[in-house]
Amino acid sequence: MIRFEVPGDPVPQPRPRVSTRGGFARAYVPAKHPVHAYRAHVREAARAAGLTERTSPLTVTIEAVFARPASHLLKSGQPRPAAPSLPRPDVDNIAKAVLDALGELFDDTLVCRLTVGKAYGARACTHVCIE
Repeated sequence: MIRFEVPGDPVPQPRPRVSTRGGFARAYVPAKHPVHAYRAHVREAARAAGLTERTSPLTVTIEAVFARPASHLLKSGQPRPAAPSLPRPDVDNIAKAVLDALGELFDDTLVCRLTVGKAYGARACTHVCIE
């Protein structure tokens, strides 16, 4: 079992943009999008935790913890009654960014079970467990 944490707000995989060049459509994510840096941090944390190339079926658990925006809080520090209880990004887009980042270490077709959660917390981070 490998567990690691990536500090900072999780970044979901964005929808690709499409352009044409030479009459052919090309899908891409803009180079300045923060998902590129996030994926690099995920790879670094996975390698630091000892994750190496895998060829057997895997179970992956991802818990995305987001920092609650100041606009959601009252002066007392408690969440406003109208504040959303869950962060906005879709869990499937969070999982896509993490699994794509780990694509150098294993093919995501090896994932036989995937559990993804999201929540607000005191400290923004992404927890990943690979079994």
